[in-house]
Amino acid sequence: MVLHADNGSPMKGATMLATLQRLGVVPSFSRPAVSNDNPYSESLFGTMKYTPAFPSQPFESLTAAREWVDRFVTWYNQQHRHSAIRVVTPVQRHEGVEHAILDQRKTVYKAARQRHPERWSGQIRDWSSSGPVWLNPEQPTAVATKIKDEAA
Repeated sequence: MVLHADNGSPMKGATMLATLQRLGVVPSFSRPAVSNDNPYSESLFGTMKYTPAFPSQPFESLTAAREWVDRFVTWYNQQHRHSAIRVVTPVQRHEGVEHAILDQRKTVYKAARQRHPERWSGQIRDWSSSGPVWLNPEQPTAVATKIKDEAA
């Protein structure tokens, strides 16, 4: 079993490393000064840690831990609305119903603004799809960027 972590001091501390060794877990660390850690998994772990359902006591068994994580993943994908994808659930986005939901929200907001314009200081919220989400998107090379800039 391998535990991959960033290069943070809590994960590299002697107590943690000794515990991992005692449990037969091999530590694995990201390369120093490389910011390619997965921000989506970091966000997931933050949501997990701060959800009201997060256990306050250790799990009684590995089975209990797996059952809790299974319930959390189901909630996270089917009920938890994500701000980065315009407050829809991952399931709604993956099933393609995101556009209908966002169109309905846009209609509701426009109607509310028409009924009470005094409550609005600007335009309604942007309810268009957030588009594709990428982990480490391909960056344009310096040559491609220069050619693009020269063409403009």
